[in-house]
Amino acid sequence: MAKIFVLDTNIILHDYHCIRHFQENDLVIPIAVIEELDKFKKGNDALSFNARAFMRELNKLTDKKEFGPEGISLGKRLGRLKIEPNHPFTPEFADLFKDDTQDHRILSTAMWVRDTHPGRFVALVTKDINLRLKSKAAGMPAQDYMTGRVEDEILYDLEKEVVLAEADPEIVQQLAYGQDNSIPWKDVTAKEPKANQLFKFDLGGTTVCGRYDTDRDRIVLVRTKEAYGIRPRNDEQRFALDACLNPSIPLVSLTGGAGTGKTLIALAAALEQEKDFDQIILSRPTVVLGGQDIGFLPGDQKSKMSPYVQPLMDNLDVIKRCFKPGSKQALKIESMLKDEKLLISPLAYIRGRSLGKVFFIVDEAQNLTPHEVKTIITRAGEGTKMVFTGDIFQIDQPYLDQWSNGLTHLGEKMNGQRLFQHVFLRKGERSALSDIAAKLL
Repeated sequence: MAKIFVLDTNIILHDYHCIRHFQENDLVIPIAVIEELDKFKKGNDALSFNARAFMRELNKLTDKKEFGPEGISLGKRLGRLKIEPNHPFTPEFADLFKDDTQDHRILSTAMWVRDTHPGRFVALVTKDINLRLKSKAAGMPAQDYMTGRVEDEILYDLEKEVVLAEADPEIVQQLAYGQDNSIPWKDVTAKEPKANQLFKFDLGGTTVCGRYDTDRDRIVLVRTKEAYGIRPRNDEQRFALDACLNPSIPLVSLTGGAGTGKTLIALAAALEQEKDFDQIILSRPTVVLGGQDIGFLPGDQKSKMSPYVQPLMDNLDVIKRCFKPGSKQALKIESMLKDEKLLISPLAYIRGRSLGKVFFIVDEAQNLTPHEVKTIITRAGEGTKMVFTGDIFQIDQPYLDQWSNGLTHLGEKMNGQRLFQHVFLRKGERSALSDIAAKLL
């Protein structure tokens, strides 16, 4: 028989298409979930958008229909959907869950559904780890929502993006010192590499870096470049800076731990190419207490964003310190900030815009959902370059993890595309203290 899944609110806020992803199984939405969704319907963030989109979808399904005892059909080859009123805990669990919270109402309703369908498998589906633990403690099966979750093997592949290749020293010398600094990929591997695959070669103790260029069908040399006073300190930074400076790669993903130089490299590359773009936009998710929009903060937009963009300003100060005060480059940065050629903007206001000839940097992108990342990228117009940076192991959003966040989703879905390059930066370069703390603490 078809299974029954009881959905928590966070599943809908994570993916408003979720009711289409349970195949032929039946779904139950507790009335407590509808009450919680009502609190999210106002706002500009992704949670509010998902809440509104789901309610519209639900209204479309129920138009001129009654739920009835068996619910309504979700469509061909799908199950049925029912909204279930709240049901109290049985006496044996009433003392265990004394607080009257929405989570407890959802759990008690899920347990009622299980008890009234003894011949069928019933599980609560939630991204709330705490609720899953409570559910299991009460003997109620609970699961995470797995749609869109990246497998461990793929996550590991994203971390070992660079291939340590072995090749004849003469071939490597041709790549490093040859006339066109490129070699046929067949001299390195029997299988054609994916687009923008990165390679490292050892040449007498010196590392030579290469990238597979699909347009030329060859592995080309990745040189050590400088951007606005910033030079890479390791091979991964060399790959990252090359990707950010390459006009043929409009979408770049940089991941890595604290102090690996992700944001600094992206910002330096943007400043180096400022003549090629009408505007440089820096942004990051505004993760605030209680899920409130930044509108509740006092002041204008700049004042509201100030606490969130200070890390970006710190990286800008690092670049400015590469030059003397009053130098042409330092004054150029000040002028760009004043004229808003270099702009810091909230991500909440990106929906609906069309970004043409913009170098767009999204910092802390691990705190974005896959839908938010898609929304941002689909804003890209002609001549726009986007760089997403973040650490997938430092997530501040309660219902995202390293397998389901937007940054991981981006790397998995776009992997091997000619217009995309991902670089995982391994070594911290902020300071010796920062590096050892990141490893040991």
